[in-house]
Amino acid sequence: MTTTANLLDLGLRDYSEVLRLQRELVQSRAQKAIPDTLILVEHPHVYTVGKAVQGDVPDHVEDVPVIRIERGGQWTYHGPGQLVGYPILDLDARQRDIHRFLRNIEDTIIATIGEFGITGGLGEQTGVWVGQRKIASIGAAIRNWVTFHGFALNVNTDMSYFHKISPCGFTGSTMTSIQIELGHEVDFHEVKERLLREFGKVFDMRLSRIPSEFKSPISSNVVVDTAGAR
Repeated sequence: MTTTANLLDLGLRDYSEVLRLQRELVQSRAQKAIPDTLILVEHPHVYTVGKAVQGDVPDHVEDVPVIRIERGGQWTYHGPGQLVGYPILDLDARQRDIHRFLRNIEDTIIATIGEFGITGGLGEQTGVWVGQRKIASIGAAIRNWVTFHGFALNVNTDMSYFHKISPCGFTGSTMTSIQIELGHEVDFHEVKERLLREFGKVFDMRLSRIPSEFKSPISSNVVVDTAGAR
């Protein structure tokens, strides 16, 4: 059955700001105060570190901030030209099937890049691969069976930032983008619109845009404990 969900298209937003918003929306969704929600966003340059990385991490790599978060996985990079999506979905309504949720994200991205003539598939770890190169990373967290964090699709991304870390445990040269695969820059808005269409198909969901200044009904003064999923 097709469901209706909110779409928050935030443009370029600071990572920490959007992380706070995700946590508020997770609480709201768990209390049935809002419908399922998809956040789409670009971030200024930032590195994030998931639960698979043990020990201390630096505050910055060169001049780029590093933020520890509660998703599964290791290091990754976000920056301009990368399409990031955070699905806030109630898995109670989806048989609590975490693996199906991850496969649906992969299917959405594979179909999206296929629209541009790029053949994507599954690789040795969660995400979307083009041959031996990774074009999209996926890392999730679950709280009260509500998902957050999500995926990052490299569109016109400056790939040099990946070479300063070990993204998802690989070398920076493992990563690729739509721009690299096609040999030219692509229209970011077009990629976004095609991804939205494929997301709606795969998740059987009708997305309704809401204002980017949307405020969650739940206060941000909430401590959220999470469990990672890969």
